[in-house]
Amino acid sequence: MELLFNRLFLKHNPDCTAEGSYRIKDFIDQPDTTVNGEKWISLVHTQEYINLIQKACKEKRYLAEVQLSNDSYEAACLAVGLAVKASETEGFAIVRPPGHHASRDKTHGLCLFNNIAIASQKLVNEGKRVFILDIDGHHGDGTQNIFYSSNKVLFASIHQINTFPYSGAVIETGTGEGVGYTLNLPLYSGNGDKEFLKKLNKIIPVALGFKPDIIGISVGFDGYYQDDILELNYTDRLYYEAAFQLKRAFRKKKLFAILEGGYHRNIRCLADSFIEGINNGSKPPPLVISEDISFG
Repeated sequence: MELLFNRLFLKHNPDCTAEGSYRIKDFIDQPDTTVNGEKWISLVHTQEYINLIQKACKEKRYLAEVQLSNDSYEAACLAVGLAVKASETEGFAIVRPPGHHASRDKTHGLCLFNNIAIASQKLVNEGKRVFILDIDGHHGDGTQNIFYSSNKVLFASIHQINTFPYSGAVIETGTGEGVGYTLNLPLYSGNGDKEFLKKLNKIIPVALGFKPDIIGISVGFDGYYQDDILELNYTDRLYYEAAFQLKRAFRKKKLFAILEGGYHRNIRCLADSFIEGINNGSKPPPLVISEDISFG
């Protein structure tokens, strides 16, 4: 797994004290990857909604708790493009603005277009079954809403409950054909690595039973103990261990990742730890030789 990045993301809402450019400045040593994702946005979002976002950016309006600009629309299209690129190359798209709170026709929580939902819908249209795991500390309500009635996408989320966006209860399991294809395993304030991994170990068997063709991960780093917003206590090691377990469980499947939240200055080191876990998890397990086996 390799990083996908572009310096244009630094120009979107750069001085915001919450979801500002400070989050991804440590990635500027990466080469710029440019993919205009505008042509794929309509796979999920209505044309009326797309026009609204484009106009709001042109008029520099305040939308989704974000001050927009022309750079914002360009960055949002690029974020979609890198999300799609990541799904094709098993990459980790380091993007802004994030996407998992955006619904089909509604901005929410700093999000304009739902990057992982668009990349996943493209895969579904190509005949793929997609498992989306959202490990952002906030519930991915937009992604859940988009696929809530679908049996082609399994959506699972591990998040802090009783905080923004105040959704993601265990009783939210889908509707219509999608019943049973949404899985929420909430955590509580103060929970850390141990509690997260227990939830992950419950999700993996369900996901294996779903038999996905590809796994998309909404990676938020706001569960980290130094985050300025949430009250979870994940350590650096958690992101390595989670990635390692996922890749070891789905070693023969493609995995890709897309950045969501994380409101502190340690995102680069955590992203590197996550990638290291994926790459090590992809290696064959060591051969264990039993002393009871005789040779020759």
